[in-house]
Amino acid sequence: MLNPSLKELQEQNQRLVDRYTEIARLAGALAHEIRNPLGTIRLNMDLLAEDLAASDSPRDRRALHKVQLVQRECQRLEKMLDDFLNFANVRRLKLQAADLNEVVRKVLDFFRPKAAEAQIEIVDYLASDLPIVMLDAEALRGALLNLLLNAQQAMPQGGQIVVRTYSTADGVALDVIDTGCGMDEQTQAKVFDVFYSTKPGGTGLGLPTARNIVEAHGGSIGLQSELGRGTRFTITLPVPPRLPPASQQRGR
Repeated sequence: MLNPSLKELQEQNQRLVDRYTEIARLAGALAHEIRNPLGTIRLNMDLLAEDLAASDSPRDRRALHKVQLVQRECQRLEKMLDDFLNFANVRRLKLQAADLNEVVRKVLDFFRPKAAEAQIEIVDYLASDLPIVMLDAEALRGALLNLLLNAQQAMPQGGQIVVRTYSTADGVALDVIDTGCGMDEQTQAKVFDVFYSTKPGGTGLGLPTARNIVEAHGGSIGLQSELGRGTRFTITLPVPPRLPPASQQRGR
């Protein structure tokens, strides 16, 4: 049997890409369709809960408890759908020259009140000489926020998160380091798998979404972790090639 040619392999690969793209599109459309009746169910549960809350009869109190259970499940499903749509959203990033430190500062300013409530100290070390990179600021903020929330969940008794930026040989890097419970090797191997979660009620889509966003920027994300000592996630991003000086461009 002859080995397939390079062209045949490329065609097979393209067919697989097209198939998975279509599946992702259909899954996204299905998620949108599910949200509509789910919203109706939740609205009616809210109205029913208001009616039952005004009653003191034992029967209505039992019914209210059941309605509240349905409300919580609706909220969980809505969050799962939102996380899935964020993960499956295949769109062209709007890359623009940006300061990574500025993006980090905005996310930290947003996250600090939540961290304070959880008794978590935020420490940042942002390099002052960081080169400009090409970013979709909104998308990268989402990825960083996912990492911060993951760090918070790993420290239920409080702790510290260190966020730092620095230059590398071929780009820039961003570390998110926590003093949480850490992960064993088996968990580390699966942490970026879709729908894998060690947390009750977790959708298992936060870290896979963060990875998709970083890779769409041409970057990479990795982690180092040790049980009982914490975890470090590292995002690396490329720096675009420098343009020639203006004088050289005019001479062309």
